[in-house]
Amino acid sequence: MTIEPAEIQVRFSDLDVMGHVNNAIYLSYFEMTRVHYFKELLGETWDWKTAGVLLVRNEIDYLIPILLHHQPKIKMHLIEIGTKSFQLGYEIYVGELLHTKGSSVLVCFNSVTHKTISVPDSLKVALKKLN
Repeated sequence: MTIEPAEIQVRFSDLDVMGHVNNAIYLSYFEMTRVHYFKELLGETWDWKTAGVLLVRNEIDYLIPILLHHQPKIKMHLIEIGTKSFQLGYEIYVGELLHTKGSSVLVCFNSVTHKTISVPDSLKVALKKLN
């Protein structure tokens, strides 16, 4: 299964005084990317209340600044799946040039019972399509 990368529109409010995307904004870009990919992988009827995720860790390597006129695209891939968590990787490209890479660890969580859960089998199957 091939999913098109998430396309991000850089907003003026994303910029810092240096004229490039502020470091904190990249986390929002990663979140938008997860939403984009999860919609494609899981559909719109996934029960996020009983089979949701909590973000527990982010890492970012800023390689080249992203500017207002850029049209970044973000690819997401699976790094690993554990018992209750999984790690996703991100690559932000402008054209063919890699500008940023990062990763996130997410823990599966039931927000009704307020407890962590094992990664659902259907989510494992969906995430493995990212490789």
